[in-house]
Amino acid sequence: MKNPCRVLLADDHAMFAETLCGFLSTKYDVVGLVADGKSLLDAAAKLRPDVAVVDVGMKLPNGLNAGCELKKQYPSIKLVCVTLHSQPAMAAEAFRRGASAFLVKSSTASELLDAIGEALEDRIYISPMVAKEVMLGLLKPRKQRSGGATWLTERQREVLQLLAEGKSMKMIAETLNISARTVQFHKYKMMKILRVRTNSEIVQYAIKHGMLSNRLRHDRT
Repeated sequence: MKNPCRVLLADDHAMFAETLCGFLSTKYDVVGLVADGKSLLDAAAKLRPDVAVVDVGMKLPNGLNAGCELKKQYPSIKLVCVTLHSQPAMAAEAFRRGASAFLVKSSTASELLDAIGEALEDRIYISPMVAKEVMLGLLKPRKQRSGGATWLTERQREVLQLLAEGKSMKMIAETLNISARTVQFHKYKMMKILRVRTNSEIVQYAIKHGMLSNRLRHDRT
């Protein structure tokens, strides 16, 4: 009898992750549950799962960067990305970085099983909700946003990239060797220039303009 597929879960929402773990355990062998990007890579090295289900919104580093590094180190592991919001730009970036599937957390449990099944068959799966957003985005005429990254200072670009990579204010301050208040000031100015209002929009902007690093940054302890 063929051994069941080994699945590694990576999600920092404990209740969601535990519920998902219980559901997937009915069909697959859930070999681990972690809550951040670094732990995902450490667990993958030890457990060697067949599939990694990763929340792209995780931190230290974010799930997108961690998933990218995972595929670099272990190309055979299938990467299934999940997210709270249907962001076409995020989905496109996830597939560019080696994901086999991308779906939103509001999807049904059976849809996740479908996504994992497609990934194991070396096929691509995208949630219909996200696919719809992608099509709508393609149909909309492009609009030029006033201002833009060219108007940002070098420091504002650094803050933008680190925020998009899931770093906290404290971590950004430590990385850039500035105060948290200064980080907050640069964030306010940058968001005003780019006309974005939320961290989610910051991530979307950074992805759209190729400002996310493909390398993992080493977080300071």
